[in-house]
Amino acid sequence: MSSLPAVVGVIGGGRMGAGIAHAFLVNGCRVAVAEANDDAAAAARSRVTEAVQKSAERGVLAGNVEDALERLSVLTSVEELGGSSLVIEAVPEVFELKVSALQRAESVLSAEAVLATNTSSLSVNALAGMLARPEQFLGLHFFNPVPASTLVEVVVGERTADSLVTEARGWVEALGKRAVVVRDAPGFASSRLGVAIALEAMRMVEEEVASAEDIDTAMELGYKHPMGPLRTTDVVGLDVRLGIAEYLASTLGERFEPPQILRDKVARGELGRKSGQGFFTW
Repeated sequence: MSSLPAVVGVIGGGRMGAGIAHAFLVNGCRVAVAEANDDAAAAARSRVTEAVQKSAERGVLAGNVEDALERLSVLTSVEELGGSSLVIEAVPEVFELKVSALQRAESVLSAEAVLATNTSSLSVNALAGMLARPEQFLGLHFFNPVPASTLVEVVVGERTADSLVTEARGWVEALGKRAVVVRDAPGFASSRLGVAIALEAMRMVEEEVASAEDIDTAMELGYKHPMGPLRTTDVVGLDVRLGIAEYLASTLGERFEPPQILRDKVARGELGRKSGQGFFTW
C-alpha cells in the first residue's frame, strides 16, 4: 500500500471538495482547501468540521477532532497551495473553470507534485492538453457523499505516467476505499452507467409507467441498489445530472438526451436535496 501524500490541496470546498478534504484529514494528512473568497472559505471550513465531528462520533477518526482540525487550513487563493504534493480540483463541472483552477495550481507546484481532477464526466485528456505536465495529471473521481462511499474511479489519460496510476491506486486503498481504473472516455464507467439508468427512470416517470418511489424500490429490492436512481439523482443534484447528460449526449449520441421532465424540474429550481424538492420532497 502506498503512503498518503503528506500535504494535500483541494480546490473548491463545496460538498465534494469538503468530502475529499475530510477523507484525507481523517487519515492523518495535512489538508489545505482553496476557495474563492472569505465567505466561501468559512462555509468550506464548516462543512469539513462537521464531517470530521461525525467521523469522531462514528469512531472512525484517527486521533481526536482537535488534532484533525489543526491539520486543516482554508485559503482564499489557489496559489497558496504551492507546498502540496497532491492537489485535487473539485470545482463545478465547467471546462473553463477547471482549466483555470488546474493551471493556477500547476504554476506554483513542484515538478514532482501531482494534479488530479474530480470531474465526473469531462475529458481528462482535454484537461491534460491544457497543462504543462500532463504526465503528472489524472482523474480521481470520488463519489457523493464521499465519507460514505467506498468507490474512487482512477481515470487514466493518454499521457498519464504508469507509475502515477499505481501510486494513485495505493492512495485510494490507504483511504480505505476501492479503486477502479478506467481510461478516459465520456462519462468514464460510473457516470455513464449511472446516468443511463437515471435517465430511463425519469422517462418512466414522465410516461407514468410507475411512481418515482416504486421505480426506486424496484431497483433497490430487485437489483440490490442501496439507493434508487431517482433518489440518487436528488442527492447528486438534478442540475448536475442535467449537465452530465447534455455532455454525454453531445459526445455519445441521442441515447443520453435529457428527458423534458429533467429540464423542467431544473428550470423550476427543483434541484433535489439541496433545494428541498426534486423527484422527492426532502
